[in-house]
Amino acid sequence: MTVNEPISIRRALLSVSDKTGLIELAKTLVAAKIEILSTGGTASLLRDACIKVIDVADITGFPEIMGGRIKTLHPKIHGGLLARRDLADHLSAMTQHGIDAIDLLVVNLYPFEDTLVQTDDYSKLVEKIDIGGPAMLRAAAKNHDFLTVLCDPSDYGSVANSIRTNGGTNLAQRQQLAAKCFARTAAYDSAISSWMATKLSQKFPSITSTAGSKILDLRYGENPHQQAALYKCGQVRAGVATAKQIQGKPLSYNNINDTDAAFELVTEFDQPTIAIIKHANPCGVASARSLYNAWQDALAADPVSAFGGVVAMNRPLDSETATAVTSIFTEVVIAPDASEDAKAIMRAKPGLRLLLTGEMPDRTTSAIKIKSVAGGFLAQSRDTGLISVDDLELVTKRKPSSTEIASMLFAWKVAKHVKSNAIVFVKDAATAGIGAGQMSRVDAAQIAIHKASNIASINGWGQSRTIGAVVASDAFFPFADGLEALIAAGATAVIQPGGSVKDNEVIAAANAAGIAMVFTGMRHFNH
Repeated sequence: MTVNEPISIRRALLSVSDKTGLIELAKTLVAAKIEILSTGGTASLLRDACIKVIDVADITGFPEIMGGRIKTLHPKIHGGLLARRDLADHLSAMTQHGIDAIDLLVVNLYPFEDTLVQTDDYSKLVEKIDIGGPAMLRAAAKNHDFLTVLCDPSDYGSVANSIRTNGGTNLAQRQQLAAKCFARTAAYDSAISSWMATKLSQKFPSITSTAGSKILDLRYGENPHQQAALYKCGQVRAGVATAKQIQGKPLSYNNINDTDAAFELVTEFDQPTIAIIKHANPCGVASARSLYNAWQDALAADPVSAFGGVVAMNRPLDSETATAVTSIFTEVVIAPDASEDAKAIMRAKPGLRLLLTGEMPDRTTSAIKIKSVAGGFLAQSRDTGLISVDDLELVTKRKPSSTEIASMLFAWKVAKHVKSNAIVFVKDAATAGIGAGQMSRVDAAQIAIHKASNIASINGWGQSRTIGAVVASDAFFPFADGLEALIAAGATAVIQPGGSVKDNEVIAAANAAGIAMVFTGMRHFNH
């Protein structure tokens, strides 16, 4: 048999939870004179559509029992799915035990994942764990040399067309459908095992699996020679993977990565906040009494880097802010919502991508983040670490003012989302200079200072906004030199984790300069 040679279909078993497209498929089977077996609600739906159906119970000679838990788990069903048509002993067993072949299986599973979104009731979720469905899908997928298996209504049309045109499916088509079934049952079991691990408070069980449904094929990955796609996983969290794209060109891999970084950053803030991101690092972040004012301050923080950036906000996009954002070249805007006027303004820039998430995610929700490495993957909980005034340890002679404390907490939130090593200057609820991703903390400090000086020149300010600003460092200063560079640039207060063997030297440098410094006891590396 060749790959393209079709196998005819004479008998089909239909048993589905999602009834989408079922009647249309069944009508194609009837027209092709294919016998239909079915169960429960699926059989009732088909009969209501005047489609002739044979109950599985009539084939097995055994009724559905235990509330439907047992209905297809029977040798006459699984024998019909698993029997190889090219082996004499299989054919002999079928004859001996009265087993007829099943050439097409159409099954989709109890909606466990959908139920998980709706309820946390343990007993209800257990009852939505399908047993017979996955068993049949795996059996049919294993035996794809001889039968066709469908687990996704989106594939009904192509199979129906093959039946009408060729009387059946070819091997290449059956292989693709079988592969999808194995992926579906794996994802289904992954959702169940993840739920149970959470119930048992097992953040990192000894055996784990991850699964996702492809949302989007991307033109390429980080570079044109790399392939890429976006997948949605079972974790329910508003963000770039759940957002609705209202307009604009297709998203790229880098767009998605930057947009995720931007939206997660603005989630940290309660006040109207704008973050402008380039290459997964913030170039300007600001909070203000309105989104428009936040945009003005965030843009002023680094107007050069903002060109071609991603803009995130934690409030619905309004028309005034939309007009301002579209005044410069912007790749992506992501917000929880947008007014109709704002959408109309954005449409004047048809290439600009507008994503709406419908809501802001809970900043305290601890999900698992995964990063691939050669031969495996790393898993860690999302960084939900929060710091309040009460958590700060004053380590210098001078106490920070209330204004400095507010600015330090702002800077600390931003530093959490800057690639390490990270140094963040903040003044008046806006970033003033950011040094990101450096191998040396001194280099990160010098870059932040240099950028702040350039920005002052671009904006026509008389002096750098580092003068009188506060600074956050995502990890401790290993030596006093990094702190001394910040002091020389005009910093008046510093927030950092502490914990260096040279802490005493660093504190002494702060005291000598008369600045305030607090320790958080918490580090925010972001690699």
